[in-house]
Amino acid sequence: MNSPSKASTLWKGKGKATAQDYYDLRPTITYRHLFSHNLGVKDPLRVIALCDSDAFYAACERVRLGLDPNVPLVVQQWESLIAISYPARKFGISRMDKIKDARKKCPNLVAVHVATYKEGEKEPGYWDDVDTRTHKVSLDLYRRESNKIINLFKEALPSGEIEKASIDEAFIDFTRPIRERLLERFPYLAQVPPDAPQGVDSPLPPPPTINWNQLGTLIPIATAEGNDEVFVFEDGHMTTWHDVALSIAAELMDKIREDVHKNLGYTTSAGISRNKFLAKLSASYKKPNSQSILRNDAIPNYLRPIGFQKIRFLGGKLGDALAKEYDVSTVGDLLGVSLDEMQDKFGENALWVYELLRGIDRSEVKEKSALFKSMLSSKNLPKPITKPEDGHQWIRVLAAELALRLNDAREEMPTLWPKTIVLHARKGYETSRSKQSAFPFSREVTVDVIAAAADKLWKEFTGNAKSINVTGVQLAFTGIETAEMGQQNIECFFKTKESQHSALKRPISDSDDAFENDRGEGGLSRTTSTTPQSSSSTSFVCERCHKRIFLRDGQLDHSEGHWAVALAKLRVEHDDFHFAQDLANGSDNSGLVLKSGSSSRRPKRKKEAEPKGITKFYSKK
Repeated sequence: MNSPSKASTLWKGKGKATAQDYYDLRPTITYRHLFSHNLGVKDPLRVIALCDSDAFYAACERVRLGLDPNVPLVVQQWESLIAISYPARKFGISRMDKIKDARKKCPNLVAVHVATYKEGEKEPGYWDDVDTRTHKVSLDLYRRESNKIINLFKEALPSGEIEKASIDEAFIDFTRPIRERLLERFPYLAQVPPDAPQGVDSPLPPPPTINWNQLGTLIPIATAEGNDEVFVFEDGHMTTWHDVALSIAAELMDKIREDVHKNLGYTTSAGISRNKFLAKLSASYKKPNSQSILRNDAIPNYLRPIGFQKIRFLGGKLGDALAKEYDVSTVGDLLGVSLDEMQDKFGENALWVYELLRGIDRSEVKEKSALFKSMLSSKNLPKPITKPEDGHQWIRVLAAELALRLNDAREEMPTLWPKTIVLHARKGYETSRSKQSAFPFSREVTVDVIAAAADKLWKEFTGNAKSINVTGVQLAFTGIETAEMGQQNIECFFKTKESQHSALKRPISDSDDAFENDRGEGGLSRTTSTTPQSSSSTSFVCERCHKRIFLRDGQLDHSEGHWAVALAKLRVEHDDFHFAQDLANGSDNSGLVLKSGSSSRRPKRKKEAEPKGITKFYSKK
């Protein structure tokens, strides 16, 4: 791939890497390392796995239908394929095929259309008359099954960290469970020997040999035949304590995968290595229904032949720029580029690229909260809505999906509730417009309750128009929070746990934001079904003046929910009072300063600085 114009130049990207590039593959592991529990990404015993469900959507439909695992099956969405089982792939079927072409390749193919919502139905179903003009796709089955798998992971590994990466894959940090089992299996490691030359900083004794049989597929250390690179290690006596850690993680991962298959019927594939990047990369080494283990010594030769533009975040504009600058295509080609040289060309953040090419990834496995701050249901309309009255059927379809998802979430967290309902609609090729209002609290979440609130927003959106041209519509819940069990006043629905415990640390409280966001054009706010029982139910403490502001006698009405609306209005009035004071005093707190003799004009927006280094390759134009 040498270009004629560079024939006489130095091939910066094709220099030979040295052993120094992989200085951290065999760190000395000491007793201090073993006894520490907070080393994070620098832990030399760190082991991460990426577990991926095989052809997940197709597997979900196979299990739902009770079909044999060897039956070729595809999942379709309208005329396109969105999932293909491994038995179907043997016939050469790919996601580029249309359903009619797939049937030609495999006459016995089982094709399942993804579940859809349609008007008048509270739940999605598998209908014979599926039509993109009247139906909306549902992924609810896959979300539910995905959550079941994640819950099995958590049950099997209570001391591990689990991060859901997508609907069909999750990262697992085995580091803590590995430490526990190391000390159980090798009790002599629990005490520093009296004659240890450096005390707790002394290296651990030589590790035992490992029987890798039944633990998965070992990615080989040796290079390809004819390659004389310096990174070839002989197996056996070169075993390290990190290898032992990998073997323990492989045992645990294999047991977890077996539990998933036994209890849910799904096969999975996993990659096990020292960080998230390498775990994900090795998960695809051998599929399906397998797990691959990438030892530290195998990292260099596993990475070198990989096309770097196939690596996540190294494709696109950045990948094109690297390929053009150094006339290279593989990871190995780029290893000859020094860090200084790469940073001179691509900025300080190029350190991240430099390290990634050498298998270094400092990102942590972080468990994501099960609490979603928002839920969205949307539909791009192949046939635009031209009459305002025709929009209500799509409102009900979108409301059915939100009702199902919110009810599913409330099964695990009964006090979960959204603050706001938002309607987005796009007219033709214009930018989407939105209307929102507070979502009223009710004991049951039904399609009727959601559709009634959304219909009001739709009427505001269409106004008195006789004809419209809406090509896309979305319905969303925002500000989803969970109340403390046992609390019955309005504050429990408008304050998160964090704001209750750390209000003093924040300049603006969550409750202020909540009321500000919840005010619709009618000034309504969500209410509970109880009456106020304490001063906190009929008052609030202002964050600006630190005074408790009470509802006046004329504002108190103990009819169901009225006190919550009154309290919200009172807060708005008090905020307006401070805003007026700020304007009069010329204070910066209002965000607006009026200069004498001049009109109130919006301050000029500062020109945003141009992104530099590798960030410019990810910025939106």
